[in-house]
Amino acid sequence: MTKQRNALGAYGEDIAANYLANQGLRIEQRNWRCEQGEVDIVAVDHGELVICEVKTRRNTRYGHPIEAVTPRKLVRLRKLAGLWLKANSCDGREREKFTGVRIDVVGVLVEPGVRPQLTHLKAVG
Repeated sequence: MTKQRNALGAYGEDIAANYLANQGLRIEQRNWRCEQGEVDIVAVDHGELVICEVKTRRNTRYGHPIEAVTPRKLVRLRKLAGLWLKANSCDGREREKFTGVRIDVVGVLVEPGVRPQLTHLKAVG
């Protein structure tokens, strides 16, 4: 990935994290990685664990950013949610009990000269 694409992705993730925090979600981690992949944002919303995928694009030439999250990606995110729970329940601290787990997708459209547009889909997978 180029530096420009990395910067765009990081910018979109910053926008998404700020939005989610302003919506009352508690951001637990960003860019959590394991051998099977990466979770962009791990958050908690009223006791529910939220695994959030963020997609950022400069235009809609290839569709809206959210369209980049395929059913295959959702399967991977569900697996990563389980791996995150496993990795974070054995750290020697008392972990909170989550009321559930959901997968959210945030699409960020960053077109030149226009304020970034954000779309948040809850519980997509």
